[in-house]
Amino acid sequence: MQNDTDKQADGEEPTSAPEPDKLTTAQPADEEEAAATEEPEATEEPGAGGDEAEAETDAGDQAATERADEAEPEPEAEAETKAEEDAIAADLARARAEAESYLDDLRRLQADFDNYRKRTLREQTARTASASQALVARLLPVLDNFELAVSAAEQSRDFDRMLKGVEMVLGALREVLEGEGLVKIEAEGKPFDPERHEAVIAVEQEGGEPGMVVDIVRAGYELGGKVLRPAMVKVAK
Repeated sequence: MQNDTDKQADGEEPTSAPEPDKLTTAQPADEEEAAATEEPEATEEPGAGGDEAEAETDAGDQAATERADEAEPEPEAEAETKAEEDAIAADLARARAEAESYLDDLRRLQADFDNYRKRTLREQTARTASASQALVARLLPVLDNFELAVSAAEQSRDFDRMLKGVEMVLGALREVLEGEGLVKIEAEGKPFDPERHEAVIAVEQEGGEPGMVVDIVRAGYELGGKVLRPAMVKVAK
């Protein structure tokens, strides 16, 4: 400050200090020069950038194509799937046809069995009726003899002749029944057999062994080897 005062006193103009605006504007210029100097190093060649962009585009197209190929089924796979479906449908149709055939066979078999059952029942009924007719036809003469014996007894009142007639009728009746397979069960003097005898009373019998049949209350019969009616007997105790 003193120097400036002295220079003013000597008639010299004082040197002015640099203006702030000029200093501020100078700095950006230097920065622009530095950016211009560094810019070629950071920039890339146009050709290299285009190749990379094209490569990325090609990779994207290839990926899209692969996804499209994966999304769309191949013709061979479609043909195999269709062939499998046709085979399954054919097997199903064949199984249904076999099931229908088996069902028809079962229905025919059931109808045949029903017809056989009805026919067998009719035949059994017819055989029973025929057997009954044959037996009744053989018993008719016995009935006739009974009627004759009763008529003769009413007219003559002869006991001996009536007894003789009844005995004749009884013999004829036994002959008919024995012809049908009826057999009288032997019981008197035989050991008691619970399958063929029916004990109605136990009696004291002198000289008799316990468990022996001593008397017959009602005769028993067998038909065809089977007990038709057990004999009612008295058994010694």
